[in-house]
Amino acid sequence: MMKRRHFLAATAGGLMMGGLPAWAGGRAVASRGTADYAAFLGGVRQQALSAGVPSAIVEQSLALAQAPNQEVLRLDRHQPEFTLTWAQYRARVISSAREEKGRQAWQRVRGTLSPLGQTLGCDDNAIMGIWGLESGFGEHQGRFNVIEALATLAFDGRRAAFFRSELIKAMQILAQGVISPASMLGSYAGAMGQPQFMPSAYLRFAADGDGDGKANIWSSEADVFASIANYLGRSGWRRGEPWGEEVVVPLGSNGQFTALAATKSRHAPVHPVSTWQAMGVRPVQSSGFLAPQATGSLLQPDGPGGQAFLVYHNFRAIRAYNPSDYYALAVGILGDRMTR
Repeated sequence: MMKRRHFLAATAGGLMMGGLPAWAGGRAVASRGTADYAAFLGGVRQQALSAGVPSAIVEQSLALAQAPNQEVLRLDRHQPEFTLTWAQYRARVISSAREEKGRQAWQRVRGTLSPLGQTLGCDDNAIMGIWGLESGFGEHQGRFNVIEALATLAFDGRRAAFFRSELIKAMQILAQGVISPASMLGSYAGAMGQPQFMPSAYLRFAADGDGDGKANIWSSEADVFASIANYLGRSGWRRGEPWGEEVVVPLGSNGQFTALAATKSRHAPVHPVSTWQAMGVRPVQSSGFLAPQATGSLLQPDGPGGQAFLVYHNFRAIRAYNPSDYYALAVGILGDRMTR
């Protein structure tokens, strides 16, 4: 089942953010004075300069973070913890309105998106699925200044080392001249732009798709598509192969798929599709399995009797972007429906 904080990450901009665990310790910022925060900023200043960030960029950045952002703290400390089933998550995330919006967006951008995906080793469906889930096709990138948000979380004490490292990396990105400090917007946890990259992910995977020498994931759609494609391509995506497909699983009198041995994972062991077929697993689509020569795992996100999928190699590449089965399923399903 999916925790609420992971649902928020997958639907409101949450690469990396969705993986942050709940945390109950640490001193509240309210109990720490202005002098403490000033000393913290002084340490960040020296660390950034030592990392090679130009002094002008450091000063412009830290001028935006003169006090902890209380809304960032409120959102970080009060992430709802209720549990979602796959059926509930699917109903909220995979809507006909989002599918139709995605189809229209794909028709508009496919001339740019498809060649970039081909060059960087990814298919249109996965790029579109992630773009749609992370930022609503670019419409919802987050409203927080990334420097201010990261400084707040680094000072707060909850995963301070992680957020401080991301803060320094954000300033290194600013030093590249991609965007101004004031325009670097993202989520309250620092996930940036249309693909919702954390600064560390940006430095690893952001790519220049429009040929201007920069990777602007905030306003250049070509750069957004190239960056998502680069992330997935370097995570092992195989062009032309499906991520998975919905299947029908035969159940015994006890309501279980009797051909499977008990497993601690929701994923069954990996078998050739022909083996799954011999066990009685059947594709939902009438034309047969999408990848009859592939190997895959059986995924039943809500357990026996619920929706079932055979998931293949490319499913793992999506999970490298966000390590949630629900997220990967939604990306795959939406992507397929938007680009068929």
